[in-house]
Amino acid sequence: MIEQELQELRDAKWRTNGQPIRTQDDAREFIESVGFCLMYPLRPAVLVPTFIGAWAGAHDNLPTWQHAFADPRAKDAMEVMVRTLRQKFAFEAPLFGDTDFLVSASVFPYFYGLVGDRNPRAPIKTGNRSEYSPLAAHVFQVIQKDGPITKSRMREILGGELSEAAIDRALAELSLKLRITRVDYRAEQGAYWDVLLRWCPDEVREGMNMSIAEALTALVSKYIECVVAAEQLEVEEFFSNFIGRGRVREAINALLAAREFQFTHIGTRSMLHIPPPKPTMAAPRKLVRPGQPIARRPRRSGVPRPLTPVAGISTSKAEAEPDVESNPSGAENK
Repeated sequence: MIEQELQELRDAKWRTNGQPIRTQDDAREFIESVGFCLMYPLRPAVLVPTFIGAWAGAHDNLPTWQHAFADPRAKDAMEVMVRTLRQKFAFEAPLFGDTDFLVSASVFPYFYGLVGDRNPRAPIKTGNRSEYSPLAAHVFQVIQKDGPITKSRMREILGGELSEAAIDRALAELSLKLRITRVDYRAEQGAYWDVLLRWCPDEVREGMNMSIAEALTALVSKYIECVVAAEQLEVEEFFSNFIGRGRVREAINALLAAREFQFTHIGTRSMLHIPPPKPTMAAPRKLVRPGQPIARRPRRSGVPRPLTPVAGISTSKAEAEPDVESNPSGAENK
């Protein structure tokens, strides 16, 4: 494979090959296919698809989040994205700063297992060892009691003297640990926030019971499937936003040892990719004696072939984390 072929494969998967998404079903199919994507591209670039790119059908001249207000494509794409979140086809994980990071419903439990709070039912405490500020704790109490709720309503309950910037900082603290999430947006009222455990309890519970090693190996595998092929440094760079690079290297080595990954040369670069499945051996034909009737197999027209599960995502815990130590405490989460 050459670099141009790799880019063509990515364009086809990321819908940047002139075949844009236009409907709600298109959006759902796209996010489920790639697993996760940014809403807008970042500078410097991050090797991951974007929702706005899939909406535009191209990867050039895309607006960043700072300039989205001036691009008519962004308004239409945002409306479809919000409907996707509202219907729980995807979830938001604000792990890249100001631009939205969208995760498909099937992949979200693994992100929660990697970066989410291990005890989301516990009340938020403040103090020297707490991850949350006193204001974040108060904001969480308001959302837990009155959510889904807008920022303007939060300010009314907490006291009108609070600035919007202060509330934004508190919301960011809670969002980074996936304690809360944006569940809706309306032009007149703005975003609505709710407790994540209440919004998607099944996905949160599944993530809570997953080890970091299991979650990370599954996500690394899904990432390679999403980008088709990537250098190990690119994989480490992407996941360093969530966890230490050492843990990422361990996950890659475990997947290489399990032969889930292999290296391939694309141009002058050595890149990780998922090898194609090995062909199964056909059963040997039985000899038929002269005069013996031939037993014919019944026809199976119309019976679909079973789908191959996504590598890493559908495996069991034992298969997903070979040679990688489990760390349920999440101490190395970033």
